[in-house]
Amino acid sequence: MNRRNFLTNSAIAITGAGLVAWLESPNPSAAKANPPDDPGMVKIIQFDDSGKNLGPAQVRRVLKTESEWRQQLTPLQFQVTRQHGTERAFTGDTYDLHDKGLYRCVCCGNALFSSSAKFESGTGWPSFWAPLAKENVRTSVDTSLGESRDEVSCTECDAHLGHVFGDGPQPTGLRYCMNSASLKFVKHG
Repeated sequence: MNRRNFLTNSAIAITGAGLVAWLESPNPSAAKANPPDDPGMVKIIQFDDSGKNLGPAQVRRVLKTESEWRQQLTPLQFQVTRQHGTERAFTGDTYDLHDKGLYRCVCCGNALFSSSAKFESGTGWPSFWAPLAKENVRTSVDTSLGESRDEVSCTECDAHLGHVFGDGPQPTGLRYCMNSASLKFVKHG
């Protein structure tokens, strides 16, 4: 068998196997239209501006170019959220804010924290003992300063928000130490 025949026969066999698998699936068009683990989709819990839980939703992950993020964000917001920076302590506009409301991601608007979970940590950054919904934030290991810390990011757009530590108050014992530059505060009316 020469190379051309081998390649032609292989292509026919692969195509045939794929067609058989497609035809044997219970609903071929449904499997293709909505794959269960679509990396472009994420599950979050939606909240209105009053803090009312609107329930779970599958939403498209927010992806933008660096240029698009730079147009949308201030230089500090971009440095913190897109480049994993940290604002200087005691300089953010929400670290000492005591109004009742909701804290949303400055990049995509995802609801992240409630003022009811905010506490005075003395660190100079807004601190919370829990997120509004665990689905709305994700944690990953950050070793950028030569030590291991748990980085907190927005599930919907991957914005860097801050870090979580195990020295917070009850009921969780956690301290979500966030950057004001990563948050947009929405006051309850």
